[in-house]
Amino acid sequence: MSLTVVGTMAFDEIETPFGKSGKIIGGSATYIAWAASNFVKPINQVSVVGEDFLQSELDALTAKGVALDGVQIKKGEKSFYWSGKYHMDMNTRDSLVTDLNVLADFNPVIPESYQGSEFLILGNLTPQVQMSVLDQLKVRPKLIVMDTMNFWMEVALDDLLKVLKKVDVLMVNDSEARQLSGEYSLVKAARKILTMGPRYLIIKKGEHGALLFHENHVFFAPAMPLDDVYDPTGAGDTFAGGFIGHLAKTKDVSFENMKTAIIIGSAMASFCVEKFGTERLREVTQEEISARLEQFVQLVNFDIDLV
Repeated sequence: MSLTVVGTMAFDEIETPFGKSGKIIGGSATYIAWAASNFVKPINQVSVVGEDFLQSELDALTAKGVALDGVQIKKGEKSFYWSGKYHMDMNTRDSLVTDLNVLADFNPVIPESYQGSEFLILGNLTPQVQMSVLDQLKVRPKLIVMDTMNFWMEVALDDLLKVLKKVDVLMVNDSEARQLSGEYSLVKAARKILTMGPRYLIIKKGEHGALLFHENHVFFAPAMPLDDVYDPTGAGDTFAGGFIGHLAKTKDVSFENMKTAIIIGSAMASFCVEKFGTERLREVTQEEISARLEQFVQLVNFDIDLV
């Protein structure tokens, strides 16, 4: 049931209408690992941090069953840092500071102990870095999931298209799906993207849920209506962690099981946004996860008599 996670481990500083976080731990691989560790162990983490990254944070991940053999610690250097401010609608934000630091020349190395991992998720990194990970694998995982963003579509499209040919599931948001496909209709966009390589496409729509496309099938998962959304920063990565965590746990990569995985991903994301950073994910219990999943079932459950 091994899962390899490749992505960033970083410092974030976030301001929302609800307050300021101060300097906290973030990064795609961090959120994915915290979410997925509720479903599967070990999680083989691949990332890079600076000397300033707290040992206590690494220890906390280790305690959750996350292997850190693939995490490079660069002495005398600083970790990736991002600062952002969210607008009142919590869907739009301004990036204030982006310091790549150790991420600027990140060359991931897949340890021997990670080889043979059945599931792989490539967090949002340069397509070249994502490809270098795939090139290092001696055995192709049962399922490869990747995330990307509009920036790479603008500056590294050719490399991105090469990676797309080698993955099974692509995760993007609705604006990225439109940009990658050149289609405004998400159905047409999905159809076009599925010809680029992935067999499955997930289009994340934030507070409006997520869509799963496969061949001629479409599944929609709602987002949980919440009283308060404090910090949506890691929601997409947490969603990805819940999604891949369930698939790795069940070892079932059918479309039907991916429906369940998307609901689980949505449930985990709904916890993430309730507090700043990874704080809520660190304290969530299996009982809370089960209760939240039951809420999702009730959210979409209905009876109908067709005349």
